[in-house]
Amino acid sequence: MPALSAGIVSLVLAYVLSQFYRAFLAVLTPVLGQELGATPGDLALSSGLWFIAFAVLQMPVGWALDRFGPRLTVAVLLALGGGGGAVIFALATAPWHLHLAMTLLGIGCSPALMGPYYIFAREYPPAAFGALAGIVVGFGSLGNILGATPLVWAIEAIGWRATLWALAAVTVAVAALIALVVRDPARLGEDHPKGSVLEVLRIRALWFILPLFFVNYAASAAIRGLWAAPYLDQVFAAGEQVIGRVTLAMGLAMVLGNFLIGPATRLVGSIRRTALIFTAATLVVMLVLVLFPDANIAAATALMALIGLSGAGYPLLMAHGRAFLPPHLVGRGVTFLNMFSIGGVGVMQFASRPVYQAASAAYPPAQAFAMLFLFFLVPVAIGFALYFMTPEAEHG
Repeated sequence: MPALSAGIVSLVLAYVLSQFYRAFLAVLTPVLGQELGATPGDLALSSGLWFIAFAVLQMPVGWALDRFGPRLTVAVLLALGGGGGAVIFALATAPWHLHLAMTLLGIGCSPALMGPYYIFAREYPPAAFGALAGIVVGFGSLGNILGATPLVWAIEAIGWRATLWALAAVTVAVAALIALVVRDPARLGEDHPKGSVLEVLRIRALWFILPLFFVNYAASAAIRGLWAAPYLDQVFAAGEQVIGRVTLAMGLAMVLGNFLIGPATRLVGSIRRTALIFTAATLVVMLVLVLFPDANIAAATALMALIGLSGAGYPLLMAHGRAFLPPHLVGRGVTFLNMFSIGGVGVMQFASRPVYQAASAAYPPAQAFAMLFLFFLVPVAIGFALYFMTPEAEHG
């Protein structure tokens, strides 16, 4: 069974690294500021570059999955981009080195989730895709946990540079494992129709999913991976240990949210309605954070965790979109949807940098971060409203 095979497990390990690398800057913020002079704005740019590189690679990844299969596509990119990016990060002496390292890491991680998704889409019925997608993201989200308190422990024990060298070795080892054990799906015949992005865009049912895809993941990803640390530091004077615990709570909530997707969809009876519920919960929690940014550290921790929990709607949106894709468009379609989602995170993170700088210049820390959280809230509200115009998926 592919979901339990060694190949799928190795691809999930790659996705664990992908989740780790998109989130680990939050914990490294203080030490990178002290040793490299990297400001929160610099790290916003670095983090944004990870997501932009990841997004730009999605269409080439879709082509490569169809042409070469997930085994070579994931193994080669993860080894060269992921391993190389971690090495450059370990050697960094200036903020621009971080920008380069994060760009390479984004390239290396770009096929990690699409590898197993491609296998599921080719070898499983569409009705099973949502639950499988949630399981993969749930296990992969352990990378969020490793990028919180465990990363703090590693940095304290051996230093951040040695930690990055170890991560480079682990990344290359996972890439080698993928090359050894992943089994590619059978190739499509020559008489099979060739898919294109234009064909995907002609599917009217996707038109009102795409805006929510663009902004849904941006709030939880940006807060967990980038803004949580400066928010906790500047508003509550939290140290590294406290930041590690809060981001750990948020990471655990993200894992839980992804595992709840399957049961929640069965309970609600509709992928679309379940996605609406998760998104509505995100909006409510974000609004509370906007209105009460400086209540206390316990409230901030609870709100961060709830954003992680409710922000787990990505597999739901992916399953909803996948239901409208004919077989010959599955590879290009899921990578296109993923490009939209991750590209949205990158764009929102880039845009969050001047928003934060302007707000922090005009307001005290709590109000400045309230403005930043509002910046993430409004686009999600717009995407939520447009999503109501999307039809139900054929399979729920």
